[in-house]
Amino acid sequence: MPQTRRSGCPINLTLEQLGDRWSLIVIRDVMFGNRRTYGDLLEKSEEGIASNILASRLKSLTASGLLTRRPDPHHRQKGIYSLTEAAIQLVPVLAHMAAWGRRHLHPSKELSVRAELLEKGGPLLWSAFMDELRHLHLGAPRPARSVFGELQAAYEKALAHKPHR
Repeated sequence: MPQTRRSGCPINLTLEQLGDRWSLIVIRDVMFGNRRTYGDLLEKSEEGIASNILASRLKSLTASGLLTRRPDPHHRQKGIYSLTEAAIQLVPVLAHMAAWGRRHLHPSKELSVRAELLEKGGPLLWSAFMDELRHLHLGAPRPARSVFGELQAAYEKALAHKPHR
């Protein structure tokens, strides 16, 4: 998919890939929610992404090399999405964005608990998480530590303590 570039500035080029409202949300959901199918991404979207927008973002993220799609062995018409190395390397960017959002935008406790852990863990935790994502998405050896499991457990604990309305 050829693109017209506004400039050669690295910030501009990154924004052309990731700057719309939904692209990073889709990557976030694949990365932190392990949502690997169109159906999971659509049904479990916290923000309520529309089906046509999701289909468009999956297509553009695949075309730009941030996601790959392989056929689902259980259903011919479905696909399973995986992060590429380029997307995995967005972990520090997402960690910094989440930390900034926690400090300045008053997010919900349950939806910011993973961000808090990533901020406190810093580059060592990010690296361990990226190693685990390489295992989950690229077939690399399984690391000894499951950062994904730790993040998920903290999120589930925060959900359990969420006041019911």
